[in-house]
Amino acid sequence: MTYTLAALLAVAAVAALDLAVLRTRLLGRRAFWTAYGIVLFFQLVVNGLLTGLRIVRYDPAEIVGLRIVYAPVEDLLFGFALVLATLSLWVWTGRLGGARGGPGRRAGRRPVPRRRGAAARRSPGR
Repeated sequence: MTYTLAALLAVAAVAALDLAVLRTRLLGRRAFWTAYGIVLFFQLVVNGLLTGLRIVRYDPAEIVGLRIVYAPVEDLLFGFALVLATLSLWVWTGRLGGARGGPGRRAGRRPVPRRRGAAARRSPGR
């Protein structure tokens, strides 16, 4: 299997995970694309350095040959798949009550804030 085919399969599998399995649908959210743009910038910087300085080399027979800032396009596809998979799992586990909500919290519902001030300090027996 070529590096190109593996990268394309990774993107397809993670897109299916996002849209059909976990149903987080991050691909349709502006916030995801903004976050991905930030990650992509730094990926290009690091990948460009690693491949431009020839620390990492690729077999030309295994890649398409299209490069962006020295990085093969396949690296960008794998990076996209990794970011999407990580964020999809993060959102999904948050819906289960993991990340911020605690057990039993439902997706899309905000927690009820605690009462503050004098009413909160009074004991129930008064």
